[in-house]
This record gives sequence, structure tokens and C-alpha cells, in this order.
Amino acid sequence: MSDVRDDALEQAVRFAVEHETSWTREIGEGWGIHQQDPAPYNRLRGPVHARGPVSGTILLQGRPLLSWGEPARADLTFSVAKTYLALLAGVAHDRGLLPDEDEPVGACVRGIGFEHGRNAQVTWKHLLQQTSEWEGECFGVPDQVDRYRVLSFQGAAANAGRKGDARPLHAPGTFWEYNDVRINQLALALLHLFRRPLPEVFREAIMRPIGASENWNWAGYDDAWVDIDGRRMQSVPGGTHWGGGVSIGSTDQARVGQLLLDDGRYDGRQVLSREWIERMRTPCPIAPFYGYLIWLNHARRVFPSVPESSYFAIGAGSSFTWIEPQRRMVLVVRWIDAEHADGFFARVLQAVDRLS
Repeated sequence: MSDVRDDALEQAVRFAVEHETSWTREIGEGWGIHQQDPAPYNRLRGPVHARGPVSGTILLQGRPLLSWGEPARADLTFSVAKTYLALLAGVAHDRGLLPDEDEPVGACVRGIGFEHGRNAQVTWKHLLQQTSEWEGECFGVPDQVDRYRVLSFQGAAANAGRKGDARPLHAPGTFWEYNDVRINQLALALLHLFRRPLPEVFREAIMRPIGASENWNWAGYDDAWVDIDGRRMQSVPGGTHWGGGVSIGSTDQARVGQLLLDDGRYDGRQVLSREWIERMRTPCPIAPFYGYLIWLNHARRVFPSVPESSYFAIGAGSSFTWIEPQRRMVLVVRWIDAEHADGFFARVLQAVDRLS
């Protein structure tokens, strides 16, 4: 831990360290979320690796406040990668490749499953807000695997069935459901839009401009390869549900969080348009706790102890990037037990307010 004399802040970090996730540090029995899927989809399809201890970093007013654990260690982030896909969609928007999120995906990306029936109605906005109801398989995994998926903060849905059952589908834009297969389909569509591997674009357009390290990686599934313009490219997933995904350190994650907090600017340069960042933070009409692949704290539904203006990139395990605009704060914490995250955030708020 850095030399911070405020006991309350040190105690907050100690609380996080004492409430480490129950996931084993080595890959083994009970590790990951793929095991919750029906067979034969309850297996890893891409690389994974051992994790580090509870780690994190806090930026206040754009400056490092403290770090703990192993903040430079590149650990798997799971669904934090979804937020990075939304940033890539912003790069496409700013470059004129994706001028209108309300346009059907199939209008500009052909041959990957957006041409017919309900799928032909799916827009980029539907995919970014997780309301697409896209139907099909993405690299051998059907979207049905994630139907009836209910997250803990949603409570028990009255019409919930068993995860993986054939839930009747709705019109695109009329039903919200967290679904990794459809997100992977978004990543595939963005790959065809850029016609370059997404990690290359992410490094060039986001990570290097914000001064991030090169110590991160975005891996795909073993069989997720396509040929575009004569080049063999790997399509990457928006998480680590079936392996792969983004491995990155807390310090670099905090830089991404600062980019969001500063409306797309970093060190005086407009990396992403302010307009796009505002769209990312705009609540989905039927799911006001969600924007463009980012969690919003509408009515303090996700985290009761933090301001409603806060928003988050969240991954299983658990990994949190918390952006708190009122205090101009970015916090990253890795491998905390999700049930204790709200308690940790509350303690940090109290400690930071004591510093002001």
C-alpha cells in the first residue's frame, strides 16, 4: 500500500483484502462461470490463467491516491471486456464506420447472421444495450445457453425459467437479458466492421493514447478464427465466460476509467468523442440500470451505498471499475467477494470524504 496516513482509507482496503473471492487462485474445481451452463457448453473454449490477490488502485482528481496488492498484474477481467467493446464501438462511430446505432447491423455487415427474420431487425444499439434478442450460434455456442439468465441484483424474476431453456424470444429492443453469446456476436460484427483484429484497434485507438502499459492481452476461443480480406483473424469475446477475454492490470484499468470520467479526454487529447461517452452513460429505456455495456446505478439499484451518478464496468470473480463523478474518483478492485463490494465502496467514500 502506498504511504497514505488516513486510517479510514487503510481500513477500507483491509476490508477488501479480508473479503477475497472464494474462487481459487489456481485454475481448478469450481473456477469460472461456464460450469453453470448446460452440457456440452459447460467447458472452457479459450485460454485462462491463475489469478493474483485482491488488488486495486484509486485515482482521485486524476491523480493516484493509493494502490494495493499487485496492481500491475494482468489478471482476467471477465465482463469488464464488454465495456471495452463499447469503447471500440465508439472508435467505429468516431471514424464514420458506425454512424447510426439505430441502423440494423445487417445493413453494413453481411454473412454473419443478421440477414433474416428477427435478426435482420437487430440494431447496433440493441446489441450495446443487451436488448437484441439475436438468435443463433456464435462459434458453436447457441444464444439459448444464456436465456433465462438472471443476475443477483435483479431478484427472482416472476417468469424465470431454468437457465438454458428455450425462452420465447421477443421483438428486438423490448426485452433485456444479460447474454454472452450475443455479446460475442457483437464482437464478431465489430471485427467485420474494422476488418482488423479488435485487440490491434484497441491498442492503437485507446490504450496507447491513454498511456497504458503493453502488459495486457485480449484472447479469443481456440476455434474463433475468420478470414477477412485474405487475412486470418481471431474474433475475441466480451468476457471470459468460456475462457479468453481481457487480461489487464488494475493500473491500466484505472486509466480506462479515467478516460470515461473525463468524457473521452486524456491528457488534453480527445481520444473518444464526448458524444459517444454520453451515449454510453444514457440509460436503456427498458433497463435504466444499463447503458452501452456499462452498469448505471439508477435508483441505487446496483450498489445502494454509492451515489446514483456512479457507473461501473463489472466482471465475474469479481472485478469492478467504479467511476464516481461527484468526487472525480476512479476505483478499481479485483478479486473481492461481490457480496461485500457495496460495503467496501461505502467505506472508501467515507474515507475519501475525510480527506477533503
